[in-house]
Amino acid sequence: AAELEYESVLCVKSDVNVYRIPPRTSNRGYRASDWKLDHPDWTGRLRVTSKGKTAYIKLEDKVSGELFAQAPIDQYPGIAVETVTDSSRYFVIRIQDGTGRSAFIGIGFTDRGDAFDFNVSLQDHFKWVKQETEISKESQEADTRPKLDLGFKEGQTIKLNIGNMTTKKGGAAKPRVSGSGGLSLLPPPPGGKIAVPPIPPPSSTAIANHVTPPPVLKSTNVNSADILLDLDAPASASKAPASATTDLWGDFSTASSAVPNQAPQQSNWVQF
Repeated sequence: AAELEYESVLCVKSDVNVYRIPPRTSNRGYRASDWKLDHPDWTGRLRVTSKGKTAYIKLEDKVSGELFAQAPIDQYPGIAVETVTDSSRYFVIRIQDGTGRSAFIGIGFTDRGDAFDFNVSLQDHFKWVKQETEISKESQEADTRPKLDLGFKEGQTIKLNIGNMTTKKGGAAKPRVSGSGGLSLLPPPPGGKIAVPPIPPPSSTAIANHVTPPPVLKSTNVNSADILLDLDAPASASKAPASATTDLWGDFSTASSAVPNQAPQQSNWVQF
């Protein structure tokens, strides 16, 4: 109802001529050359308006704006507005008064551009009317069709795949801890401790090869030969087999006896 009460202006032309036309005797159409084009019967302003789906051609006085005639149009092209066969600047319109009487008159524009604007304004309006009719028809057909229910039924669930985790809607994913090598490990229990692997004991072979020289007793009587014996002892001990680990002191005794042309000296070693 509010849309029908609203009136919009589609086109306004300040100069239009109105002619009285003879009645049409055949179906061949109207010809502007049959009118008295040099002597128009009325001159004024033309205004095209729309109210709802109906358009109106209003002929008004240029100065006062008083309505001279009005032609309601419910279809274009149609009987309410017709073009002539010999010109694009002249039209035949059907005017009506408030009592229901109607008459056909001719209108013409001095400028060809004004006639073009008048024609386009009517075409655009009824193109919009056609689109609105099709939209309303489709909406009515959509209301009668059964509606598609895309909602979840009671107890129905959906499964979502996010990366490598598979969860159900409404559920929480279990955390996973990734270890070295791309393996997934479970998290440690609360309060638990991670056991540190024990350090392996040194091998017996390394202990056997490592010979600690005995302490050298301080004495004022030790000569240079005793110093040489001390230097040669580790070299001969390293050549001993690894199995002879029980008699460490015997290696030093052997080294001292192997020195050639050496006078026997008093040994300061304590024998056990």
